[in-house]
Amino acid sequence: MGRQLVPLNLETVPDLPVRCLSCVFWEMDPVEAAVVRRRGQTLVEKEAWLSAVLLEWGACGRVAYVDRNPVGFVSYAPPGAVPRARLFSSGPVSSDAILLMTSWLHPEARGQGLGRALLQAAAKDVLGRGFRALEAFGASPAAAGGCVLPVGHLEAVGFRVVREHPVYPRLRMDLRSLADRVADMGAVIDRLLGGARLPAGGAVHPSPA
Repeated sequence: MGRQLVPLNLETVPDLPVRCLSCVFWEMDPVEAAVVRRRGQTLVEKEAWLSAVLLEWGACGRVAYVDRNPVGFVSYAPPGAVPRARLFSSGPVSSDAILLMTSWLHPEARGQGLGRALLQAAAKDVLGRGFRALEAFGASPAAAGGCVLPVGHLEAVGFRVVREHPVYPRLRMDLRSLADRVADMGAVIDRLLGGARLPAGGAVHPSPA
């Protein structure tokens, strides 16, 4: 089976889950986002945001495929390019960090190392650009269910809270300890991808639910 992590760009963005394609939570401030949703222009605006970030900064995510079927993704960007980031009370994101916006993995593809491979790929990219950390806003159990990753999930993959907040604390993964291993991270990712597999009998396609 083929397993790949491909940069998030205008060619791969259509492979995101339908609910993510129709969401501009991170890409726009709430007022603008509401107008865009009413007009049914979320995909257009999402692609416009992605085009701007690609032009000014470069790739801002990875999409995971198994047997050419999209099964997950991770997105990240400089905090200055993410309008929603300015509205969190636990901000701002540190100047030496890139903001991990969100990630998703199809339920049938979980538990096989793909989620870790996506995060490792993001860390390798961020380190290669000279940044020292990934930071993220986490959702407390009371705020779960939206576009903000749960605090428990972030802590489970190595983030720690650096600024408390009852609903949306800010967490950080310091990548300096990984700096000496950047050259080896490609091999780590390859090993993780090597364990991925699809369930027998069918392809995995992201659902809008």
